[in-house]
Amino acid sequence: MVGVIDPVSAGLVASLARPGANVTGVTYEVTLEQAGKNLEILKEAVPKVSRVAILRNPNDSTHTLYSKEAERAAKILGVTIQFAEMQAPSDKDLEDALGAVVNQRANALLVVPYPFFADRRQQIINFAARHKLPAIYSSSAFVNDGGLMSYGASGQDMWRRAATYVDKILKGTKPADLPVEQPMKLDLVINLKAAKQIGLTIPPNVLVRADRVIR
Repeated sequence: MVGVIDPVSAGLVASLARPGANVTGVTYEVTLEQAGKNLEILKEAVPKVSRVAILRNPNDSTHTLYSKEAERAAKILGVTIQFAEMQAPSDKDLEDALGAVVNQRANALLVVPYPFFADRRQQIINFAARHKLPAIYSSSAFVNDGGLMSYGASGQDMWRRAATYVDKILKGTKPADLPVEQPMKLDLVINLKAAKQIGLTIPPNVLVRADRVIR
């Protein structure tokens, strides 16, 4: 497996250290620190941001933990958090949640890691551009497709690590004996074309920290 957010809760493995079955690999484990860091980067990139909408599914335990950490960081950064919630992974719920972002008059958007959001990323990216909302995502796939910026696990690094698992398993190692790895590298990716589209200038101190810049 590659990029599964919470393989333990999903029932794929007994634990990260001891998978205990015939599945192992690299997980996209969302750390609590990442939630605060995403908010911090967003505030640095757009200092005037005061109200950040978090797009999430409150019924997902990972989203709940992620949101709590974001709220903690928001108090330090002097930012108000607002939740744009979808109760189920459906197109209608997503439309309603995005509508809430507008109704709450948020001036920035933070998208929680979620497979459904990744599948509908173009819709979310277009929404942010249409309403000139600076947005930060957890996956560079959003930025590659026109989103503003992302901070999260490196997809390329995860696939490289997955190849080492394939090699070991084909050589006879049992998946149950191979601990699940968490992301070893987090990348900051910025899309200057998207920034220009919403009339935003990314500060030099943020740009210099980017692992990749799309111009």
